[in-house]
Amino acid sequence: MQDSIVIDSPWDTLTRSFLFLVWLSLLLLAIQSTVLAKAEISISDDEKTLIVDDASETHVIAFAKSVEVIKHAKGVFSFGGDVVVEGRVDGDVATIGGSVIQREGAYIGGDIIVIGGRYTPEGAAPPLREPGKETILFGIWEDELRGLAQRPSQLFAPDLTWSFFVQRLLLALFWFVISIVLTTVAPGAVSRAVAKIQLSTLKVAAIGSLSFIITMAAIVASVSVLPDFLSVTVGFMGLFLLLFGYVFGRVALQVYVGKAVQKYILPEYKRSETFATLFGVLSLTVILSIPFLWVLGLFVVFAIGIGLVLTARTSTGWQKA
Repeated sequence: MQDSIVIDSPWDTLTRSFLFLVWLSLLLLAIQSTVLAKAEISISDDEKTLIVDDASETHVIAFAKSVEVIKHAKGVFSFGGDVVVEGRVDGDVATIGGSVIQREGAYIGGDIIVIGGRYTPEGAAPPLREPGKETILFGIWEDELRGLAQRPSQLFAPDLTWSFFVQRLLLALFWFVISIVLTTVAPGAVSRAVAKIQLSTLKVAAIGSLSFIITMAAIVASVSVLPDFLSVTVGFMGLFLLLFGYVFGRVALQVYVGKAVQKYILPEYKRSETFATLFGVLSLTVILSIPFLWVLGLFVVFAIGIGLVLTARTSTGWQKA
């Protein structure tokens, strides 16, 4: 029996950051993927499905389309579509915003990863799988991910509905709590980070930007170049750096921005760390909710956060700069 990990959670506060990373990773994969032209792959009449006849040396990647493997493929990934396996897939099968359907008699040799969908093996007999491989299901964001693949522009300009504003308020509350906890647990680290932003904003952002680009390139390149176990290790390390940098950088920026805001709107005797954190959280939440502008704002948060993490032990040198 295959190992199965099923996770079902609501739309959380890191959704847009996660989708941004997914979108950027897929874009880089699309740019560097040129092997499709050599495989026997066609498009259905309605142009909604890639039909794979023989692609034994090809990792098939589809955007806003489903994939149907009739005979043979090396691996399959679909963003915003289903994957239907009727023949044989030697490697992994993954989909974001879709489901994986394994027909009776079909074979999947690698892991099955589904984000926002289901895995359905057909037939009375157990599905043909390689022993020891896993089935990982994340039951989250199904409609959002499928809609994103069909209309990518909504990632940059989301619909301004009441649910969107409620999500922004809940997001602000979440980051306020996280900021209070982090500034309480590690006040020295946050204070040094805020001081570093004040003294050397451009240097920190430059280091973080370069590191962000290198990390994303390394994650994408590892998928194509390294063995599976190494590519997974590199991917997890890279994503950990990105997410940790984002959280720490956002908290530091919120405190920095909040102190600047309260300096102009509150008299000195009413100023406090709590008010500074609140003003900073509200300010960044608004900035990261503005259509199209939020992409630039998100990149700045990543850049400064990663820069702060990578220069955490050089605070003395930065202050002398």
